[in-house]
Amino acid sequence: MAALRLGPLLRYVDGSSATVWVETSRPGTAEVRCADGSGGTAGTFQVAGHHYALVRVTGLTPGTATPYEVFLDGARVWPPAEGPSPPLPPSVIPAPGTGDRVRIAFGSCRWASPPAGGHDPVGPDALDTLAGRIAADPDAERPDVLLLLGDQVYADETSDATRAWLAARRDLNDPPGDQVADYEEYTRLYYESWLDPRVRWLLSTVPSCMIFDDHDVIDDWNTSASWVEDMRATSWWRERVLSGLMSYWVHQHLGNLSPAELAADPLYAAVRESPDGTDALRAFASRAEADAATVRWSYRRDFGRVRLLMVDSRAARVLAEDERSMLDPGEAAWLREQVLDGRGSYDHLLVGTSLPWLLPHLVHDVEGWSSVLCRGDKGARWARLGERLRRAADLEHWAAFPESFADLAELIAEAGTGPEAPATVCVLSGDVHHAYVAEPSWPGRAGPDARVVQLTCSPVHNSIPLSMRLGFRFGWSAAARWLGRVFARHSGLARPPVTWRKTGGPWFGNQLMTLTTRGRSAVLRLEHTREDPAGTRLRTVAETPLSR
Repeated sequence: MAALRLGPLLRYVDGSSATVWVETSRPGTAEVRCADGSGGTAGTFQVAGHHYALVRVTGLTPGTATPYEVFLDGARVWPPAEGPSPPLPPSVIPAPGTGDRVRIAFGSCRWASPPAGGHDPVGPDALDTLAGRIAADPDAERPDVLLLLGDQVYADETSDATRAWLAARRDLNDPPGDQVADYEEYTRLYYESWLDPRVRWLLSTVPSCMIFDDHDVIDDWNTSASWVEDMRATSWWRERVLSGLMSYWVHQHLGNLSPAELAADPLYAAVRESPDGTDALRAFASRAEADAATVRWSYRRDFGRVRLLMVDSRAARVLAEDERSMLDPGEAAWLREQVLDGRGSYDHLLVGTSLPWLLPHLVHDVEGWSSVLCRGDKGARWARLGERLRRAADLEHWAAFPESFADLAELIAEAGTGPEAPATVCVLSGDVHHAYVAEPSWPGRAGPDARVVQLTCSPVHNSIPLSMRLGFRFGWSAAARWLGRVFARHSGLARPPVTWRKTGGPWFGNQLMTLTTRGRSAVLRLEHTREDPAGTRLRTVAETPLSR
């Protein structure tokens, strides 16, 4: 009998339909049956010996939350016959209605959970804690959508359990050592991350949107052209990056797409129609690795009058030193088109990018300075120093692409200005293992009519070393801002088109942000995980209105 190996994950949801992702133990037919009679079926497709299905559920009633079950070849596999104790509530599909409230929870950087009952070396998992809160009171507040802004798995920082599994499979003295090497090993990361019982239930009942960051492939992925050249010279990189892209397409990217986008996707059709889609998917990943412009990982979602643009700020880069850009020309044009499409039809614009746009001032200035050095403006010796520093200190955010930073500032100003401007423009990011709110201003000109904020929230579940805490606290200080100006003067770069100030944080710990919009109002809440005698809970650290 077929079994459910992973999932179900509730992904795309609109007023009348949804997609549910599953991995099964063998080929077959997956079916979702809802309590109100709605549902859907899909045959599995095969990649690298694994079997998956993305079931489109139709006939949902807007404004309802409908319990559902999953069947494989007619046998019920979800909810499981033997669930966790205490039992979790039924999984539901919440079909949005016509109300104007949207609640969006977001964060990034979730390292794999430890074994059940084991000691957690990095503290309570914010997703696990959120799941516990919702399960305890299913009728209470829950997110309408969960945005996971990168590092859903850590291919280069494996847990003790995964290292033991890898060691039983191959010699860890051979590269890439205790990092993952191929598609099969990537599947192990997803099992470890998504089979935690409460997180599994959370992902089955709260719709999710995802985008990768570097650790989904490797730390500092696509930092520079020389970095890529060095990685391609190794014996193991090609299999690693192709497997990373293939597994991301299967586990994360497919669920980001609407049914219409899936129906128009030739790769999805080819993989589903083939007895084994591995070769077609591998060829696609090979083209994407060779030329990022051949694929678009970015996507758009509209939640009522809230527009979300999830932007690929990793694979879409142009890395030649004389034309470095965070987004290739096609990607930049797509972003502009989506921002300006139907202006006046949305009240809030959310730009999801794994890497923060606005950083602590010292970090921003050092990243701009390093980009000038690496370009060779100060000579070959400075260029070598700049590249070493860029890799060692992870200097590869938007600030390390000065023209892209300025272009995004101008696009935000354009989107946020005029009678059709939204109430807020929010840049949602993670990556930097702390949380903060920063607000830009445009010197020498009238600022946008919308309120513009950088909202950064990380990690969901990871460590925050003392050195990182101290460094970022200093990075936001007046002394650091003065020191940053020294680097900026040496770089010779023009001043950026915006200045900014920190208006919240920095906050450290495992955490989630939730943005709640209602009409043209918006409220931001930051919650930390806390352990107390009653158990683990999410505690509100800050709650701030954002709309003007």
